[in-house]
Amino acid sequence: MHRPSPIETQLATELAEARPDLVSRYTAELPGARAAVLTRLWRALAHEPLPWVARRVRGAHGVALWLADGRALHGPHADPYATDAYVRAVRLDGVPYDDPARLMTDLGWPHSAGFAAELGHSAASLALSRADREAAGEEWPGQDWEWEQRVVDGHPFHPNCRSRPGFSVADQLAYGPEHRPAVRLETVPVAAGECLVTGDWPDELRDGERLLIPVHPWQTARVLKGGPGEPWRTAHPLMSLRTLALPGGTHVKTALSARLTSSVRDISAYSVEAAVTLSSFATDLAARTDGLLHVTRTLGAATADSPDLAAVLRESPEAYAGPGERVLPVAALATTGLPGSPAWLAGFTRLALTVGLRLLDLGVALEAHGQNLLVVLSGSGAPLRLVYRDLADIRLSPARLTRHGITPPELTGRLVTDDETTLRRKLFGSLVAGALAGTAGSGPALAAALETAVRDLPATADLTALLQGPLPAKALTLMRLSPETPGDRWAALPNPLAAEG
Repeated sequence: MHRPSPIETQLATELAEARPDLVSRYTAELPGARAAVLTRLWRALAHEPLPWVARRVRGAHGVALWLADGRALHGPHADPYATDAYVRAVRLDGVPYDDPARLMTDLGWPHSAGFAAELGHSAASLALSRADREAAGEEWPGQDWEWEQRVVDGHPFHPNCRSRPGFSVADQLAYGPEHRPAVRLETVPVAAGECLVTGDWPDELRDGERLLIPVHPWQTARVLKGGPGEPWRTAHPLMSLRTLALPGGTHVKTALSARLTSSVRDISAYSVEAAVTLSSFATDLAARTDGLLHVTRTLGAATADSPDLAAVLRESPEAYAGPGERVLPVAALATTGLPGSPAWLAGFTRLALTVGLRLLDLGVALEAHGQNLLVVLSGSGAPLRLVYRDLADIRLSPARLTRHGITPPELTGRLVTDDETTLRRKLFGSLVAGALAGTAGSGPALAAALETAVRDLPATADLTALLQGPLPAKALTLMRLSPETPGDRWAALPNPLAAEG
Protein backbone atom coordinates (compact mmCIF):
# COMPACT_ATOMS: atom_id res chain seq x y z
CA MET A 1 0.00 0.00 0.00
CA HIS A 2 2.76 2.44 0.93
CA ARG A 3 4.99 4.30 -1.48
CA PRO A 4 8.20 5.68 0.10
CA SER A 5 7.80 9.40 0.58
CA PRO A 6 10.46 11.91 -0.51
CA ILE A 7 11.35 12.71 3.10
CA GLU A 8 11.73 9.02 3.96
CA THR A 9 14.02 8.58 0.97
CA GLN A 10 15.97 11.71 1.81
CA LEU A 11 16.57 10.61 5.40
CA ALA A 12 17.63 7.16 4.20
CA THR A 13 20.17 8.73 1.84
CA GLU A 14 21.55 10.99 4.57
CA LEU A 15 21.63 8.08 7.01
CA ALA A 16 23.62 5.95 4.56
CA GLU A 17 26.25 8.68 4.67
CA ALA A 18 26.18 9.41 8.41
CA ARG A 19 25.39 6.00 9.97
CA PRO A 20 25.21 3.22 7.36
CA ASP A 21 24.84 0.67 10.17
CA LEU A 22 21.37 2.07 10.93
CA VAL A 23 19.88 2.03 7.42
CA SER A 24 18.29 -1.41 7.57
CA ARG A 25 16.89 -0.78 11.05
CA TYR A 26 15.53 2.59 9.93
CA THR A 27 13.76 0.95 7.00
CA ALA A 28 12.31 -1.73 9.27
CA GLU A 29 11.00 0.91 11.71
CA LEU A 30 9.20 3.01 9.09
CA PRO A 31 5.85 1.12 9.07
CA GLY A 32 5.54 1.28 12.85
CA ALA A 33 6.52 4.96 12.88
CA ARG A 34 3.87 5.77 10.26
CA ALA A 35 1.28 3.92 12.35
CA ALA A 36 2.31 5.84 15.47
CA VAL A 37 1.88 9.18 13.71
CA LEU A 38 -1.34 8.04 11.99
CA THR A 39 -2.75 7.00 15.39
CA ARG A 40 -2.08 10.47 16.77
CA LEU A 41 -3.60 12.06 13.68
CA TRP A 42 -6.69 9.85 13.82
CA ARG A 43 -7.20 10.87 17.47
CA ALA A 44 -7.26 14.48 16.33
CA LEU A 45 -9.60 13.84 13.41
CA ALA A 46 -12.00 11.92 15.65
CA HIS A 47 -12.07 14.39 18.56
CA GLU A 48 -10.91 17.90 17.66
CA PRO A 49 -13.38 20.62 16.58
CA LEU A 50 -12.20 20.66 12.97
CA PRO A 51 -14.44 22.83 10.77
CA TRP A 52 -13.92 20.47 7.81
CA VAL A 53 -15.60 17.58 9.66
CA ALA A 54 -19.40 17.95 9.46
CA ARG A 55 -20.44 14.92 11.50
CA ARG A 56 -18.99 12.00 13.45
CA VAL A 57 -20.80 8.68 13.81
CA ARG A 58 -19.49 6.13 16.30
CA GLY A 59 -20.67 2.61 15.58
CA ALA A 60 -19.92 -0.95 16.54
CA HIS A 61 -17.00 -1.25 14.12
CA GLY A 62 -15.36 2.14 14.45
CA VAL A 63 -15.86 5.80 13.64
CA ALA A 64 -17.16 7.42 10.46
CA LEU A 65 -16.34 11.04 9.73
CA TRP A 66 -18.59 12.78 7.24
CA LEU A 67 -16.61 15.65 5.78
CA ALA A 68 -18.05 19.01 4.82
CA ASP A 69 -17.26 18.35 1.14
CA GLY A 70 -19.32 15.14 1.11
CA ARG A 71 -16.51 12.62 1.43
CA ALA A 72 -16.38 9.99 4.18
CA LEU A 73 -13.45 8.90 6.33
CA HIS A 74 -13.61 5.60 8.26
CA GLY A 75 -11.31 4.27 10.94
CA PRO A 76 -11.22 2.31 14.22
CA HIS A 77 -12.55 3.49 17.56
CA ALA A 78 -10.37 6.37 18.76
CA ASP A 79 -9.39 6.21 22.42
CA PRO A 80 -8.17 9.79 23.03
CA TYR A 81 -5.93 8.58 25.86
CA ALA A 82 -4.28 5.59 24.16
CA THR A 83 -0.54 5.68 23.52
CA ASP A 84 -0.04 2.50 21.51
CA ALA A 85 -0.03 2.65 17.69
CA TYR A 86 -3.29 0.84 16.98
CA VAL A 87 -4.25 2.59 13.72
CA ARG A 88 -2.64 0.87 10.74
CA ALA A 89 -4.89 2.39 8.07
CA VAL A 90 -7.98 4.51 7.57
CA ARG A 91 -10.22 4.75 4.50
CA LEU A 92 -11.07 7.95 2.66
CA ASP A 93 -14.04 7.24 0.37
CA GLY A 94 -13.07 3.57 0.51
CA VAL A 95 -9.40 4.10 -0.39
CA PRO A 96 -7.01 2.85 2.34
CA TYR A 97 -4.30 5.16 3.69
CA ASP A 98 -1.48 3.99 5.92
CA ASP A 99 0.61 7.15 5.45
CA PRO A 100 -0.51 10.16 7.54
CA ALA A 101 1.25 12.63 5.23
CA ARG A 102 -0.48 11.27 2.12
CA LEU A 103 -3.84 11.29 3.91
CA MET A 104 -3.44 14.92 4.94
CA THR A 105 -2.36 15.86 1.41
CA ASP A 106 -5.42 14.22 -0.14
CA LEU A 107 -7.79 15.75 2.42
CA GLY A 108 -6.82 19.05 0.83
CA TRP A 109 -7.81 21.30 3.72
CA PRO A 110 -6.35 24.80 4.14
CA HIS A 111 -2.66 24.60 5.11
CA SER A 112 -2.76 20.80 4.79
CA ALA A 113 0.24 20.75 2.43
CA GLY A 114 2.57 22.25 5.02
CA PHE A 115 1.15 20.08 7.78
CA ALA A 116 1.51 16.99 5.57
CA ALA A 117 5.20 17.75 5.13
CA GLU A 118 5.57 17.96 8.90
CA LEU A 119 3.75 14.65 9.34
CA GLY A 120 6.07 12.99 6.85
CA HIS A 121 9.07 14.37 8.68
CA SER A 122 7.61 13.27 12.01
CA ALA A 123 7.23 9.65 10.84
CA ALA A 124 10.67 9.50 9.22
CA SER A 125 12.38 11.09 12.22
CA LEU A 126 10.52 8.76 14.57
CA ALA A 127 11.77 5.78 12.58
CA LEU A 128 15.31 7.18 12.89
CA SER A 129 14.89 7.62 16.65
CA ARG A 130 13.60 4.08 17.06
CA ALA A 131 16.36 2.66 14.88
CA ASP A 132 18.97 4.12 17.22
CA ARG A 133 17.21 3.43 20.51
CA GLU A 134 19.02 1.66 23.27
CA ALA A 135 17.25 -1.16 25.08
CA ALA A 136 16.32 -0.13 28.62
CA GLY A 137 18.07 -2.44 31.05
CA GLU A 138 16.94 -3.40 34.51
CA GLU A 139 19.38 -0.90 36.03
CA TRP A 140 17.86 2.55 36.37
CA PRO A 141 19.84 5.51 35.02
CA GLY A 142 22.09 7.33 37.41
CA GLN A 143 22.02 10.77 35.74
CA ASP A 144 19.07 13.02 34.98
CA TRP A 145 19.83 13.29 31.27
CA GLU A 146 19.91 9.51 30.93
CA TRP A 147 16.21 9.41 31.86
CA GLU A 148 15.50 11.99 29.16
CA GLN A 149 17.27 9.80 26.58
CA ARG A 150 14.78 7.01 27.22
CA VAL A 151 11.87 9.02 25.77
CA VAL A 152 12.26 7.95 22.13
CA ASP A 153 8.81 8.68 20.67
CA GLY A 154 8.39 12.26 21.85
CA HIS A 155 4.95 13.75 22.56
CA PRO A 156 2.46 10.92 23.21
CA PHE A 157 -0.49 12.61 21.43
CA HIS A 158 0.91 15.14 18.94
CA PRO A 159 1.05 13.97 15.29
CA ASN A 160 4.24 16.02 15.00
CA CYS A 161 5.76 14.04 17.87
CA ARG A 162 9.17 13.84 16.20
CA SER A 163 8.94 16.58 13.57
CA ARG A 164 12.19 18.54 13.43
CA PRO A 165 12.15 20.41 10.12
CA GLY A 166 15.47 22.06 9.41
CA PHE A 167 17.34 19.25 11.15
CA SER A 168 19.32 16.94 8.91
CA VAL A 169 20.01 13.35 9.91
CA ALA A 170 23.44 14.47 11.09
CA ASP A 171 21.81 17.19 13.19
CA GLN A 172 19.40 14.74 14.80
CA LEU A 173 22.17 12.30 15.61
CA ALA A 174 24.30 15.11 17.02
CA TYR A 175 21.63 16.90 19.07
CA GLY A 176 18.59 14.66 19.71
CA PRO A 177 18.58 13.35 23.30
CA GLU A 178 17.34 9.92 22.19
CA HIS A 179 20.61 9.53 20.27
CA ARG A 180 22.59 10.05 23.50
CA PRO A 181 25.03 12.72 22.26
CA ALA A 182 27.22 15.13 24.19
CA VAL A 183 26.84 18.66 22.79
CA ARG A 184 29.56 21.28 22.97
CA LEU A 185 27.79 24.51 23.81
CA GLU A 186 29.23 27.76 22.56
CA THR A 187 29.16 31.33 23.84
CA VAL A 188 28.60 34.58 22.00
CA PRO A 189 30.03 37.76 23.60
CA VAL A 190 27.74 40.77 23.86
CA ALA A 191 28.38 44.15 25.47
CA ALA A 192 26.81 44.05 28.93
CA GLY A 193 25.10 47.36 28.33
CA GLU A 194 23.16 45.82 25.45
CA CYS A 195 21.80 42.95 27.55
CA LEU A 196 18.89 42.44 29.88
CA VAL A 197 20.01 40.30 32.82
CA THR A 198 18.07 39.02 35.82
CA GLY A 199 19.35 36.92 38.70
CA ASP A 200 22.98 36.00 39.21
CA TRP A 201 24.93 35.69 35.97
CA PRO A 202 28.01 33.57 36.76
CA ASP A 203 31.56 34.87 36.52
CA GLU A 204 32.50 32.19 34.01
CA LEU A 205 30.01 33.78 31.61
CA ARG A 206 31.49 37.26 31.95
CA ASP A 207 34.47 38.72 30.14
CA GLY A 208 35.18 42.18 31.39
CA GLU A 209 32.45 44.45 30.06
CA ARG A 210 30.93 41.66 28.02
CA LEU A 211 28.44 38.95 28.84
CA LEU A 212 28.94 35.52 27.32
CA ILE A 213 25.58 34.09 26.23
CA PRO A 214 25.45 30.27 25.98
CA VAL A 215 24.27 29.23 22.53
CA HIS A 216 23.36 25.90 20.97
CA PRO A 217 25.75 25.12 18.07
CA TRP A 218 22.79 24.55 15.71
CA GLN A 219 21.66 28.10 16.49
CA THR A 220 25.00 29.71 15.74
CA ALA A 221 25.29 27.84 12.44
CA ARG A 222 21.70 28.18 11.17
CA VAL A 223 20.19 31.28 12.73
CA LEU A 224 22.78 33.70 14.06
CA LYS A 225 25.16 33.15 11.12
CA GLY A 226 27.81 35.34 12.64
CA GLY A 227 30.45 32.63 12.55
CA PRO A 228 30.94 29.93 15.18
CA GLY A 229 30.79 30.91 18.81
CA GLU A 230 33.54 30.26 21.28
CA PRO A 231 33.55 26.67 22.60
CA TRP A 232 32.30 26.58 26.16
CA ARG A 233 31.22 23.42 27.97
CA THR A 234 29.95 19.99 26.98
CA ALA A 235 26.37 19.24 28.01
CA HIS A 236 23.68 16.61 27.52
CA PRO A 237 20.42 17.50 25.73
CA LEU A 238 17.15 16.99 27.59
CA MET A 239 13.75 16.14 26.09
CA SER A 240 13.10 19.71 24.99
CA LEU A 241 16.33 19.48 22.93
CA ARG A 242 17.14 23.14 23.53
CA THR A 243 17.69 22.63 27.27
CA LEU A 244 20.88 20.81 28.23
CA ALA A 245 22.36 19.49 31.48
CA LEU A 246 25.86 20.54 32.40
CA PRO A 247 28.02 18.18 34.44
CA GLY A 248 27.64 19.31 38.02
CA GLY A 249 23.94 20.06 37.84
CA THR A 250 23.03 23.33 36.13
CA HIS A 251 20.55 23.18 33.25
CA VAL A 252 20.97 25.65 30.38
CA LYS A 253 17.91 26.64 28.35
CA THR A 254 19.12 27.97 25.01
CA ALA A 255 17.28 29.94 22.34
CA LEU A 256 17.11 27.17 19.74
CA SER A 257 14.88 28.75 17.08
CA ALA A 258 13.70 25.57 15.38
CA ARG A 259 10.13 24.34 14.94
CA LEU A 260 9.65 21.41 17.32
CA THR A 261 6.21 19.71 17.26
CA SER A 262 4.03 22.85 16.97
CA SER A 263 6.01 25.97 17.64
CA VAL A 264 9.17 27.84 16.89
CA ARG A 265 10.63 28.34 20.33
CA ASP A 266 12.70 31.26 21.49
CA ILE A 267 13.35 33.13 24.74
CA SER A 268 11.58 36.47 24.82
CA ALA A 269 12.66 39.55 26.72
CA TYR A 270 9.41 39.16 28.68
CA SER A 271 10.49 35.67 29.82
CA VAL A 272 13.93 36.91 30.86
CA GLU A 273 12.51 39.89 32.71
CA ALA A 274 9.99 37.76 34.60
CA ALA A 275 12.21 34.71 35.17
CA VAL A 276 13.68 35.38 38.60
CA THR A 277 10.57 37.07 40.05
CA LEU A 278 8.46 34.15 38.91
CA SER A 279 10.96 31.63 40.23
CA SER A 280 11.09 33.21 43.68
CA PHE A 281 7.29 33.42 43.87
CA ALA A 282 6.77 29.81 42.72
CA THR A 283 9.37 28.52 45.17
CA ASP A 284 7.58 30.22 48.06
CA LEU A 285 4.18 28.98 46.89
CA ALA A 286 5.43 25.38 46.57
CA ALA A 287 6.18 25.48 50.29
CA ARG A 288 2.40 25.44 50.84
CA THR A 289 2.16 21.87 49.50
CA ASP A 290 3.59 20.25 52.67
CA GLY A 291 6.72 19.13 50.87
CA LEU A 292 4.92 17.43 47.98
CA LEU A 293 6.23 19.86 45.35
CA HIS A 294 9.53 21.57 44.63
CA VAL A 295 10.19 24.06 41.84
CA THR A 296 13.61 24.23 40.24
CA ARG A 297 15.02 27.71 40.81
CA THR A 298 16.02 30.03 38.00
CA LEU A 299 19.59 31.06 38.73
CA GLY A 300 19.97 33.68 36.05
CA ALA A 301 18.61 34.77 32.67
CA ALA A 302 19.97 37.02 29.95
CA THR A 303 19.03 38.25 26.49
CA ALA A 304 21.03 40.31 24.03
CA ASP A 305 17.90 42.21 22.95
CA SER A 306 16.97 39.30 20.69
CA PRO A 307 14.77 36.21 21.20
CA ASP A 308 17.36 34.32 19.10
CA LEU A 309 20.24 35.13 21.46
CA ALA A 310 19.26 34.47 25.06
CA ALA A 311 19.66 31.85 27.77
CA VAL A 312 18.22 30.79 31.12
CA LEU A 313 20.20 28.96 33.80
CA ARG A 314 18.25 26.68 36.16
CA GLU A 315 19.14 24.29 38.92
CA SER A 316 18.80 20.58 38.21
CA PRO A 317 15.77 18.66 39.52
CA GLU A 318 18.30 16.23 40.99
CA ALA A 319 18.76 18.78 43.78
CA TYR A 320 15.48 17.48 45.21
CA ALA A 321 16.31 13.77 45.26
CA GLY A 322 17.53 12.33 48.53
CA PRO A 323 19.87 9.37 49.03
CA GLY A 324 18.66 6.32 47.14
CA GLU A 325 15.95 8.31 45.32
CA ARG A 326 15.53 9.00 41.61
CA VAL A 327 13.96 12.02 39.95
CA LEU A 328 12.72 11.59 36.40
CA PRO A 329 10.36 13.34 34.00
CA VAL A 330 6.85 11.91 34.03
CA ALA A 331 7.21 11.21 30.29
CA ALA A 332 9.88 8.62 31.17
CA LEU A 333 7.69 6.68 33.60
CA ALA A 334 6.43 4.38 30.85
CA THR A 335 9.98 3.06 30.42
CA THR A 336 10.06 1.82 34.03
CA GLY A 337 7.09 -0.55 33.91
CA LEU A 338 5.71 1.04 37.09
CA PRO A 339 2.46 2.33 35.53
CA GLY A 340 1.51 -1.29 34.77
CA SER A 341 0.51 -1.62 38.42
CA PRO A 342 -3.01 -0.19 38.99
CA ALA A 343 -2.16 0.53 42.62
CA TRP A 344 1.01 2.40 41.68
CA LEU A 345 -0.78 4.36 38.96
CA ALA A 346 -3.58 5.35 41.36
CA GLY A 347 -1.04 6.50 43.94
CA PHE A 348 0.86 8.58 41.44
CA THR A 349 -2.38 10.06 40.10
CA ARG A 350 -3.46 10.99 43.63
CA LEU A 351 -0.11 12.72 44.25
CA ALA A 352 -0.24 14.66 40.98
CA LEU A 353 -3.86 15.77 41.42
CA THR A 354 -3.31 16.71 45.06
CA VAL A 355 -0.48 19.05 44.08
CA GLY A 356 -2.03 20.38 40.89
CA LEU A 357 -5.44 21.13 42.40
CA ARG A 358 -3.92 22.63 45.53
CA LEU A 359 -1.89 25.11 43.49
CA LEU A 360 -4.85 25.83 41.23
CA ASP A 361 -6.98 26.65 44.27
CA LEU A 362 -4.25 28.97 45.51
CA GLY A 363 -4.09 30.69 42.12
CA VAL A 364 -1.42 29.01 39.99
CA ALA A 365 -2.19 26.74 37.04
CA LEU A 366 0.83 24.65 36.09
CA GLU A 367 1.66 23.56 32.56
CA ALA A 368 2.21 20.12 34.05
CA HIS A 369 2.85 17.96 30.99
CA GLY A 370 5.23 15.03 31.01
CA GLN A 371 8.26 17.14 30.19
CA ASN A 372 7.84 19.91 32.79
CA LEU A 373 6.60 17.64 35.58
CA LEU A 374 9.01 15.25 37.28
CA VAL A 375 8.47 12.70 40.02
CA VAL A 376 10.80 11.67 42.82
CA LEU A 377 10.76 7.90 43.33
CA SER A 378 11.95 5.95 46.33
CA GLY A 379 14.44 3.15 45.88
CA SER A 380 11.51 0.75 45.52
CA GLY A 381 9.75 2.96 42.97
CA ALA A 382 7.09 4.56 45.18
CA PRO A 383 6.12 8.11 44.08
CA LEU A 384 7.17 10.44 46.89
CA ARG A 385 6.85 14.02 45.63
CA LEU A 386 6.95 16.12 42.49
CA VAL A 387 9.37 18.57 40.93
CA TYR A 388 8.33 21.22 38.41
CA ARG A 389 10.60 23.00 35.96
CA ASP A 390 10.20 25.78 33.40
CA LEU A 391 7.69 28.36 34.57
CA ALA A 392 7.40 30.16 31.23
CA ASP A 393 3.88 28.88 30.45
CA ILE A 394 2.11 28.78 33.81
CA ARG A 395 -0.87 31.04 34.58
CA LEU A 396 -1.38 33.17 37.70
CA SER A 397 -4.74 34.33 39.06
CA PRO A 398 -4.43 37.54 41.14
CA ALA A 399 -8.00 37.10 42.40
CA ARG A 400 -7.41 33.58 43.70
CA LEU A 401 -4.04 34.49 45.20
CA THR A 402 -5.52 37.49 46.98
CA ARG A 403 -8.40 35.38 48.28
CA HIS A 404 -5.81 33.24 50.07
CA GLY A 405 -3.95 36.24 51.45
CA ILE A 406 -1.07 35.87 48.97
CA THR A 407 0.32 39.01 47.35
CA PRO A 408 0.48 38.45 43.58
CA PRO A 409 3.89 39.00 42.03
CA GLU A 410 4.40 42.18 40.02
CA LEU A 411 3.90 40.57 36.64
CA THR A 412 1.73 41.42 33.67
CA GLY A 413 1.03 39.95 30.24
CA ARG A 414 -0.03 36.46 29.22
CA LEU A 415 1.02 34.87 32.53
CA VAL A 416 -1.77 36.66 34.40
CA THR A 417 -5.48 35.81 34.16
CA ASP A 418 -8.50 35.35 36.39
CA ASP A 419 -10.51 33.50 33.74
CA GLU A 420 -11.67 30.21 35.29
CA THR A 421 -11.85 28.38 31.97
CA THR A 422 -8.32 29.42 31.01
CA LEU A 423 -6.89 28.36 34.37
CA ARG A 424 -8.60 24.97 34.35
CA ARG A 425 -7.71 24.28 30.74
CA LYS A 426 -4.07 25.00 31.49
CA LEU A 427 -3.89 22.47 34.34
CA PHE A 428 -6.36 19.82 33.20
CA GLY A 429 -5.15 19.82 29.61
CA SER A 430 -1.51 19.41 30.55
CA LEU A 431 -1.75 17.25 33.67
CA VAL A 432 -4.78 14.99 33.14
CA ALA A 433 -5.16 14.82 29.35
CA GLY A 434 -1.38 14.99 29.01
CA ALA A 435 0.90 13.66 31.75
CA LEU A 436 -1.54 11.30 33.48
CA ALA A 437 -3.10 10.01 30.26
CA GLY A 438 0.33 9.45 28.74
CA THR A 439 1.41 7.54 31.84
CA ALA A 440 -1.76 5.44 32.02
CA GLY A 441 -1.67 4.62 28.30
CA SER A 442 -5.42 4.18 27.74
CA GLY A 443 -8.82 5.55 28.69
CA PRO A 444 -9.80 2.59 30.89
CA ALA A 445 -6.50 2.71 32.81
CA LEU A 446 -6.77 6.47 33.27
CA ALA A 447 -10.39 6.14 34.45
CA ALA A 448 -9.50 3.48 37.03
CA ALA A 449 -6.63 5.57 38.39
CA LEU A 450 -8.76 8.72 38.59
CA GLU A 451 -11.66 6.91 40.25
CA THR A 452 -9.38 5.65 43.02
CA ALA A 453 -7.38 8.86 43.39
CA VAL A 454 -10.20 11.39 43.67
CA ARG A 455 -11.81 9.70 46.66
CA ASP A 456 -9.26 11.31 48.97
CA LEU A 457 -9.18 14.78 47.37
CA PRO A 458 -10.84 17.85 48.92
CA ALA A 459 -14.16 18.68 47.30
CA THR A 460 -13.58 21.95 45.43
CA ALA A 461 -15.24 23.64 42.48
CA ASP A 462 -12.16 22.79 40.40
CA LEU A 463 -12.44 19.09 41.24
CA THR A 464 -16.14 19.15 40.34
CA ALA A 465 -15.30 20.75 36.99
CA LEU A 466 -12.68 18.06 36.36
CA LEU A 467 -15.00 15.17 37.17
CA GLN A 468 -18.25 16.32 35.61
CA GLY A 469 -17.33 18.07 32.39
CA PRO A 470 -15.50 17.07 29.23
CA LEU A 471 -11.74 17.01 29.62
CA PRO A 472 -9.96 19.87 27.83
CA ALA A 473 -6.95 19.13 25.65
CA LYS A 474 -5.09 21.29 23.20
CA ALA A 475 -6.42 20.81 19.66
CA LEU A 476 -2.92 20.33 18.31
CA THR A 477 -3.89 19.44 14.75
CA LEU A 478 -6.41 22.28 14.50
CA MET A 479 -3.69 24.65 15.66
CA ARG A 480 -1.30 23.46 12.94
CA LEU A 481 -4.05 23.88 10.32
CA SER A 482 -4.99 27.35 11.59
CA PRO A 483 -1.71 29.31 11.61
CA GLU A 484 -3.63 32.56 11.08
CA THR A 485 -5.27 32.14 14.52
CA PRO A 486 -2.77 32.80 17.32
CA GLY A 487 -2.91 31.15 20.71
CA ASP A 488 -4.19 27.81 21.93
CA ARG A 489 -7.23 26.04 20.49
CA TRP A 490 -9.03 23.40 22.53
CA ALA A 491 -10.81 20.09 22.15
CA ALA A 492 -13.35 18.70 24.63
CA LEU A 493 -12.46 15.04 25.13
CA PRO A 494 -14.90 12.55 26.65
CA ASN A 495 -14.39 12.45 30.37
CA PRO A 496 -12.73 9.09 31.12
CA LEU A 497 -14.79 8.60 34.27
CA ALA A 498 -18.03 9.36 32.47
CA ALA A 499 -16.99 7.06 29.64
CA GLU A 500 -16.47 4.26 32.14
CA GLY A 501 -19.79 4.90 33.82
